[in-house]
Amino acid sequence: MNPLLDRLQSYPFEKLRKLFSGVRPNPAFTPINFGIGEPRHPAPDFIRQALADNPAGLSRYPATLGTIALREAIANWLARRYGIPAPDPAKQILPTLGSREALFALAQTVLDPAGHGIVVCPNPFYQIYEGAALLGGAEPYFINASPEMNFACDYDSVPQEIWAKTKLLYTCSPANPTGAVMTLPQWKKLFELSDRYGFVIASDECYSEIHFGTPPLGGLEAAHQLGREGYPRLIMLSSLSKRSNVPGMRSGFVAGDETLIGKFLLYRTYHGTAMSETVQAASVAAWNDERHVEENRAKYIGKFREALPVLRQVLNVAMPDAGFYLWAEVHEKTGLSDTEFARGLYESHHVTVLPGSYLAREAQGENPGKNRVRIALVAEPEECREGMARIAEFARQHS
Repeated sequence: MNPLLDRLQSYPFEKLRKLFSGVRPNPAFTPINFGIGEPRHPAPDFIRQALADNPAGLSRYPATLGTIALREAIANWLARRYGIPAPDPAKQILPTLGSREALFALAQTVLDPAGHGIVVCPNPFYQIYEGAALLGGAEPYFINASPEMNFACDYDSVPQEIWAKTKLLYTCSPANPTGAVMTLPQWKKLFELSDRYGFVIASDECYSEIHFGTPPLGGLEAAHQLGREGYPRLIMLSSLSKRSNVPGMRSGFVAGDETLIGKFLLYRTYHGTAMSETVQAASVAAWNDERHVEENRAKYIGKFREALPVLRQVLNVAMPDAGFYLWAEVHEKTGLSDTEFARGLYESHHVTVLPGSYLAREAQGENPGKNRVRIALVAEPEECREGMARIAEFARQHS
């Protein structure tokens, strides 16, 4: 067996199952799950119809490169969304099976398994970053997201000897779980570090379309504004899962540096990760339509407007820059740790939230997720309303 597998930690939801082991939730309540970031708004009818209208794709092996129609639809969406010249569909865009598998596979393309390099990650973080680093033969280095800096990563705190060994850096904007959005000066700093030390930047932007008025700045957009033609050493990743409420389609893309895209295409040709042409046809329809995205966004805005006044009475919680998570500090007002809060809430009110410490690692002497919980506002508004009331009632019992 690959010995690197032994270095992988349990996934957060496996830890959650263990935390809840032996607990019998209060039968007076129906279950409400805010623990997993899975969009639960209905998939748009026109996307369902596009899948039904293109059955022929099920009878053919799809090409790894994808159809030109899909790559052009993605290029045109990028141009509209970010105000950049449309990337070259032939060289700068590659369809992927969502963003998760691409985040993992990109590391296997970029990292030299014999090089013992470093992969820099935000902390807290999406655990795929860590697993991709470890299975690529590299060491993860975590930079704590500081609430004093609006949960930004302090890249100036990283020692030069770490940067000298860095081969890949993951960034997530809007961030999971904090919702923080990177600014242009922060991007400029990252690009300068990438130029100096030669590492690749993987920009995870899967939450970019869940915002509250100001569209988050993207990596390609920042590079364009700073005059970085060709997006050197930059790959952005996105998907339809959150934007269009179709996580089961597994439809996403990578875009950016054409040299990296070319190497990634070679890797994926062997990896066998080609998207069904039926799904590609539905994806074209999704990327070409913004009305359903605006309706989806309005739904999230409404849920945040209702949730925050309720939770602010009992927890330390703030409106995120973007995304669909609340990153709530629970200890100060309830005296409970994040795990105690999650277990107690599940037992007494049958509501699931995710302990923040499960989404982070101890780095520089602290776990930045400690005493926080992640609340995913993914359910329909009525269920979210009921869940917020239950969380508030539980918190009051421990205030």
